Amino acid sequence: MKKFLAVFDGFRFSESTASYAIAVSKAAGAHLVGIFPNDLVYRTYDIAAVYKKKERPEELLKELDEKDRKKIEQSVRRFQKLCAGEGLSFSVRQEEGLALQEVKHESMFADLLIIGEEETFSRHRQEVPTRFIRELLIDVQCPVLVVPPAYKPVDKITLLYDAGPSAVYAVKMFSYLFGDFGRVPVEVFTVKDRNVRLRSEDTRLFREFVKRHFSKAGFKVVKGEAEDQILKYLKRHKENELVVLGAYRRSEISRWFKSSMADVLMRVVDTPLFIAHNK
Repeated sequence: MKKFLAVFDGFRFSESTASYAIAVSKAAGAHLVGIFPNDLVYRTYDIAAVYKKKERPEELLKELDEKDRKKIEQSVRRFQKLCAGEGLSFSVRQEEGLALQEVKHESMFADLLIIGEEETFSRHRQEVPTRFIRELLIDVQCPVLVVPPAYKPVDKITLLYDAGPSAVYAVKMFSYLFGDFGRVPVEVFTVKDRNVRLRSEDTRLFREFVKRHFSKAGFKVVKGEAEDQILKYLKRHKENELVVLGAYRRSEISRWFKSSMADVLMRVVDTPLFIAHNK
């Protein structure tokens, strides 16, 4: 049985992350682990402000910490109730430490990590992609499904292909985890821009590989600037797509999928992103 991780901020439980995590776990027949990091430096209140306002802040700090603990417990119970209601195999893990490091470590022993694109593990809201998401995606040890704040059932899979090895790897990982993903339509989308050279032999081999895993997949190739064409393609569709793309690393050699491309998709497109990179 595969092992999927769903990462939650216990102070701001994401119903969308839970819904996507349950849906993809059911599609893959996976065991789902709810990760609720107990970050040593993250609280719902400003510790410095408490010390400034109170001569004896210990009692207030204890009271506020207890409120935070109860919020996390409430989030854990909500996750458990949702999973149990779907008859899903699941468990919960709460680790103390720095949230980012704990999540990265857990990813070493997982097949997929699911997380909301707005997660910060901070009291302060940030623009998407947040600093936490950026740092996580650089060094994560398994594929990641980054999901939007509102859940929509997936009814189409789009595989972004730039003729590079990272894109092929992402398609492989997705197919190994999900197979045909409930037989929803699959389309491969490629942009021929000045950086993409589509070798006929590679194109033939890639199509052959895709057809072995997604027998009814369609293929679409357009010309233009990659970023413009991809956004135009995704925005005009009415389907609730899940987009598969390769790579999110500082040393990435992919022609399209540098961190900036993934960042743009997170900011502009309201759709889950399956991101994988070969090491």
